[in-house]
Amino acid sequence: MKIGIDKIGFAAPGYVLDLADLALARQVDPNKYKLGLLQSQMAVAPITQDIVTLGAQAAQAILTNEDKAQIDMIIVGTESSIDQSKAAAVFIHGLLGINPFARSIEIKEACYGATAGLVLAKSHIAQSPNSKVLVIASDIAKYGIASAGEPTQGAGAVAMLVTADPAIMVLHDDNVCQTRDIMDFWRPNEDKYPRVDGRFSTVQYTDCLTTTFAEYQKRTGKKLADFAAMCLHIPFSKQGLKGLQAIGKEDEATLDRLTARFHEAIVYNKLVGNIYTGSIFLSLLSLLENSQALKAGDDILFYSYGSGAVCELFSGRLVEGYQNQLDNNRLESLNQRTPLTVEDYEALFFEEIQVDETGKAINIPTDEADFALIDIQDHKRIYRKK
Repeated sequence: MKIGIDKIGFAAPGYVLDLADLALARQVDPNKYKLGLLQSQMAVAPITQDIVTLGAQAAQAILTNEDKAQIDMIIVGTESSIDQSKAAAVFIHGLLGINPFARSIEIKEACYGATAGLVLAKSHIAQSPNSKVLVIASDIAKYGIASAGEPTQGAGAVAMLVTADPAIMVLHDDNVCQTRDIMDFWRPNEDKYPRVDGRFSTVQYTDCLTTTFAEYQKRTGKKLADFAAMCLHIPFSKQGLKGLQAIGKEDEATLDRLTARFHEAIVYNKLVGNIYTGSIFLSLLSLLENSQALKAGDDILFYSYGSGAVCELFSGRLVEGYQNQLDNNRLESLNQRTPLTVEDYEALFFEEIQVDETGKAINIPTDEADFALIDIQDHKRIYRKK
């Protein structure tokens, strides 16, 4: 049975910060961000937008009423959870009006969670071929004002509908995983922002890739030249490029070809920033919508990495007519976001919800987005669908 990605959608907040402006405000050379990180802009989320609203928006853009009736599992991969108990998938299930007889769960393992969701979705379809599974990667990366990670921040969600006989990509059965118990990035419950050992994390990202790729080659017999493109986890675009170079350095012709595809695959990532679980799938979407070199039958290699750490290599094959499932106006939509000054960004992105002694929010503004957080009552989050 052929199982894979039938539809893919994306949502980002309606505000954006130019990293050149941030660089000037932080008194650093703008090229440190533009060339050193390969990042240009940062998506900025107000307090009315979170992983629920962004995930619902990304999914709503691709789902028909028939899809909603057939979906019997919703999986949200995130490390930006809005509740320690209730899954974001449950909120999204209600907002979208999905079939009530569905399983709704949330998966956490840093930036890797949505990849685990994709694997689980594939297993479910293998058992229930008429089912559809909605996998959502939704995150907000926030490190703090003037922090080392500030220029890599971002916000957004990617939604994927997983089915039998998919219209975009068939996923192969060649997954190879690796787990390491390390502390390169972690988020203590008592801290507002993540803790990061940046240099250690970049070393682990690359070493996990090279060692897992060696095991992948051993198990599958495949080599890098067998792939038309590669999508990697993108904490910032330069990190993905260094990873590709690490496994491609012995085949210059293949590396040059895959590097050209890589730059097509980071067009959106450069304009959105890090969206943790969704960054690898945003890279896939960018590749499909910005490359003229791909064709049906091409195989794409994926490297998913979640700090802490779990990584996975897997691949998929593009199917005939995959281009018909894409949005050729996405860049135009991203260019329509409201630009922010650095001062406005600091006020908007780092605003915190205030609640009174009864657990009611006292500072949530009006938001005209299709999905928005509109209130908190008795510490219960209340969302609106427009």
